[in-house]
Amino acid sequence: MGVRREAQLVEYKRAVFGVPRWALLVGLLFRQLGRLVWLVLRYWRMTGPAVLLVVLAVKAGWETVPILAVLIAAGLSGWRIGHRDSFGVWVKWPWLSRWRRWWLYRRGWESTMRGSGLAVSYGSVQHWPPMLSVKSSPAGDVVRVRLLRGQTPEHWTKKSAELAYSFGTRLCRVFSGRINVMPKARTGRLGRVLAWWDRRRFGRDVPGEMTLVFVRGDLLAYAVPAIGAEHIPATPDLSGLPVGIREDSTWLNLVLTQTHVLIAGATGSGKGSVIWSLLRALAGGIRSGWVQVWAIDPKGGMELAMGRRLFSRFAFTSLTEMADVLDAAVEVMRQRQARLAGVVRQHAPSRQDPTIVVLVDELAALTAYLTDKELKARIEAALAVLLSQGRALGVHVVAAVQDPRKETVKFRDLFPTRVGLRMTEDEQVDMVLGDGARKRGALADQIPASLPGVGYVLVDDRPEPVRVRFTHVTDAHIRDMDARYATPTPAPTTPAPVPPQRSAPTTGNTGGTGGTGGGNGAGNGPLPIQLFNKLRGGQ
Repeated sequence: MGVRREAQLVEYKRAVFGVPRWALLVGLLFRQLGRLVWLVLRYWRMTGPAVLLVVLAVKAGWETVPILAVLIAAGLSGWRIGHRDSFGVWVKWPWLSRWRRWWLYRRGWESTMRGSGLAVSYGSVQHWPPMLSVKSSPAGDVVRVRLLRGQTPEHWTKKSAELAYSFGTRLCRVFSGRINVMPKARTGRLGRVLAWWDRRRFGRDVPGEMTLVFVRGDLLAYAVPAIGAEHIPATPDLSGLPVGIREDSTWLNLVLTQTHVLIAGATGSGKGSVIWSLLRALAGGIRSGWVQVWAIDPKGGMELAMGRRLFSRFAFTSLTEMADVLDAAVEVMRQRQARLAGVVRQHAPSRQDPTIVVLVDELAALTAYLTDKELKARIEAALAVLLSQGRALGVHVVAAVQDPRKETVKFRDLFPTRVGLRMTEDEQVDMVLGDGARKRGALADQIPASLPGVGYVLVDDRPEPVRVRFTHVTDAHIRDMDARYATPTPAPTTPAPVPPQRSAPTTGNTGGTGGTGGGNGAGNGPLPIQLFNKLRGGQ
């Protein structure tokens, strides 16, 4: 913990007993020697090679040091060129983390804490929170901090802007506790000892620690290519569907088990990206019969008709037909209730009894803008039953809406999983993601229109929202999915409108592996080759 004592008047008194000067010198010598040993052991990555070089120079001659330095530099250069990923994991980012911790953060830590009001004074003694570690990555720097007594993450959230600009970034995210910390699997006798240490490190809640993420590079400024067709599983994992990437370049796995999903965003915010990313992750299950999608498109099929063969039921022209689809889903749910009551508490999907996803492209058209009161009451009653009882019975509702107000979406609180894309008002952020979400960093109202598919979600049961970007599924991908992953269930007899045929864009292909020309959301920037290869290679 950093401590600084303010200047004050000192009254000198005669010493009770005298200490010889030689004793003071010996004590000071031992103190400095102990500090030197601690520094050597603390920074062994630097002191170890330096000691080896000195020993080599003494035994083999100092002329060997430049030769060895050239060989090491050549080896590191070859490693970086030959295998950039492992070089970054073992050399680049560990060393850069230590450099930034010393040069950037430690030098300005005291002044930043005092200037932003995060230092605490007790009388004439001033304390500031200690910095525990710094870990750098292409997305930014993760700084672990220990809170002072009397502080909470809320104090730091209010100072996030001051912290960001103090350390040369425009954005600082504040997370309570640790993030991205997982213990490793241990085996053997030594592994049992290390497992005990992991339990002490990761198995305990540490409310006295928190994490600051200084965002330096925005990986979400680049369009994320759709997952390759070769990586779409025949049986999707409903507990983690890959639909995009997070701000730290890790995969965003959307949970569909035991939940309903609400997608909210303004016009042009990328709600279609979320819907088609989810359908692409479910495509293998649709073809194998483990998943059925019942789609409702009140906009006349303009969004979903291109992939109509993916849907077991598809209503897009008649409001009465849309109400029939919802009533049919309620009937399936009732049948499963009668069959599974007292047997199991969670529906297990199969080809004979698949998971049903009720997909509604514009929910407000069925609940708020409908003028037929009788039909509106019928639709609202069916939705209320599905949202309150359908999760455990394998009937999930995925709905998109532009206006998330309570007057428009009466059942907003019945959606456990919510995706907040670009909003038009700052109040709408808390409406979608919960009270205080904007204070915790969900600045959905500040997402530029040039970044469709960028939004915020709550993941991993953490209170802080995570900034994400969903994959860009092109028309070519949709046509390929419509031909390759058609549902085995007979399609409805109602004909769908024929979409206009367009030439396949150069940024994608019908194979579904994405393209390298996705751009930066405004169409004028290439996707980094490392990120593209990572996404193209699957999870």
